[in-house]
Amino acid sequence: MRWSAGWYGAAGSDRRPAGGRAVPGLDSMWTCGWPTARISAVGDEWAALAVIGECGADETQLRDALPVVRAKGWRALTRWPGSYLVVARSGETLAVIGDLAGQHPVYYQTDAAGTWWATAASALAALDGAPVDVTALAAHLAFGQPDVLAGRSLFRDVARVPGGHLLLLGPDGAAVERYEPVSYPRVDLREQAPVVRAALAEAVAARIDGRSVSSDLAGLDSTTLACLAAQRGPVAAVTFADERLRADDLAFAARTAATVPGLTHHTVPGSAGTVYYAGLDDLSALPVTDVPNAYAVTASIKRAVLDTVAANTPGPGVHFTGAAGDAVLSAPSSYLADLLRERRHRRALQHALAHARLRHTSAFHVLARVRPASRIDLAGAWWHTAAELRGPARDWIPQAQRPLAWTPLLASADWMTHGARLMLASALDEAAGALADAPARLAEWSDQQDLARVGADTAGWRTLALAGHGIDLAVPFLDNEVIRACLAVPADERGAPGAYKPLLDAAFTGSRVVPGFVLARTTKGGFNALAYAGLRDNAPVLRDLLGPSSQLAALGLVTEQPVADALARAAAGQPTAQGALHLVVAAEVWLRQHHAARAAWWEEVSGRVAAA
Repeated sequence: MRWSAGWYGAAGSDRRPAGGRAVPGLDSMWTCGWPTARISAVGDEWAALAVIGECGADETQLRDALPVVRAKGWRALTRWPGSYLVVARSGETLAVIGDLAGQHPVYYQTDAAGTWWATAASALAALDGAPVDVTALAAHLAFGQPDVLAGRSLFRDVARVPGGHLLLLGPDGAAVERYEPVSYPRVDLREQAPVVRAALAEAVAARIDGRSVSSDLAGLDSTTLACLAAQRGPVAAVTFADERLRADDLAFAARTAATVPGLTHHTVPGSAGTVYYAGLDDLSALPVTDVPNAYAVTASIKRAVLDTVAANTPGPGVHFTGAAGDAVLSAPSSYLADLLRERRHRRALQHALAHARLRHTSAFHVLARVRPASRIDLAGAWWHTAAELRGPARDWIPQAQRPLAWTPLLASADWMTHGARLMLASALDEAAGALADAPARLAEWSDQQDLARVGADTAGWRTLALAGHGIDLAVPFLDNEVIRACLAVPADERGAPGAYKPLLDAAFTGSRVVPGFVLARTTKGGFNALAYAGLRDNAPVLRDLLGPSSQLAALGLVTEQPVADALARAAAGQPTAQGALHLVVAAEVWLRQHHAARAAWWEEVSGRVAAA
């Protein structure tokens, strides 16, 4: 696993990351597993700056930013293309700045001697054997929104820096400050389209540096990235084309590869083993990740794709994926609640009528589902959800049939013991009482949480790609500048019914980058068939994972019968709580791996190490 860490204190620490490499110019900071090409550092006697990861700034640009560091203009240090961690020192002040999507998360642990920070919560927990924070893990399972219990990691006494915030360390201790605005100034879609195109082009260019390049070639998002990459050199484009999917991804991919110079197309056929939940009978074959990794469930599919990449490229390189494109280019119909809140009733009705036609229902039904969320703010929604948790567990119905909520309770919340639900309700009440600078719009909150969730998941996918193939995963839609460019467009324009991803269409129409037939596409592939096949084929393994020996069950976070019922429905081909099962299985795998793993995160050093 790649991670970074640092110590801030009056004296040195007697520990450092095992095998860590000191970062020049910054006292007591190390990187682990990062190649030299992904570490850049500059400094003078007044300031120092380091970026770790895929950053489009060269050494001259970093040196030119040192006056910004001295002036403590922290946000400006997050505006380069790419995805990276920033560590900056101005005098006695140290700022540690993760990215907006949580691909480079920041955690910290403070005591009387000083503060350790790291991009891996597991590493900080290993300093003193901190156990799993059961309440935080319950929130992870019940809500799927990382910033609900914003300052808590999944380990007790290891604090988390929420999205859009930075860690500030100084003689007076540690503080967490917001660097990203809660809301972006709203910009018309047509006006913003060129900005989105430029941000995506720069994000792709920042990763192309002589390494072999590959890309998914499936939906509209990944196809756009593949076409951008092909402008700069050859790209091995791969399409997962299991016949059970019944999607048109392969037809569009083949036509795109025949049209765009530089794309060489490779098909990844499915097999009996390329289904969800395959391989979970041997957890040692999966790399250990810092947080529960959703891609543990789909590892066999991802490995098949990466095997094809490895067989058709000269060596480990960079692989582009369109993950998170949905989160920034589209918007769920929850924005209707914001239109009602802002008394934009005519637009709300127009959009509700269009959404109703797509769903074969009535506009009245669409508006009735979103109206409760329009009459409450985020804190009020959390108090309401806490009250739900104190009540009895609900019978399962699809989430789309429940009233819209700021933080919806997932089916996994109904699988917990009553004691666990009460514990979570108390934590949610406390979080609501302490809530500050919350977004006023539901769409803004949902956008932030979707990005944080996808960012955490793709960090696990990246670990999988590196561990098995040495391939770097590139997710440009999660870059800071791409996020900012896209989310400046109001949700009711990005998610307007009747047009499929209108922002991407406006950004690339007429650009000669993405073929017109791709931009005109209105279909999207889905993996439901492989999810149900995996649930059916691997039911015995899943029953064992989530049965009497389950570590989640020992914590009160699942009970056996509701999970068994969900698995039985899936085995019979009936609708079931797929998302909840996915979350719970990933968390159980993570708990078991961490219990079995004996990772040597730290090494002792003789005496107290001075600034290295």
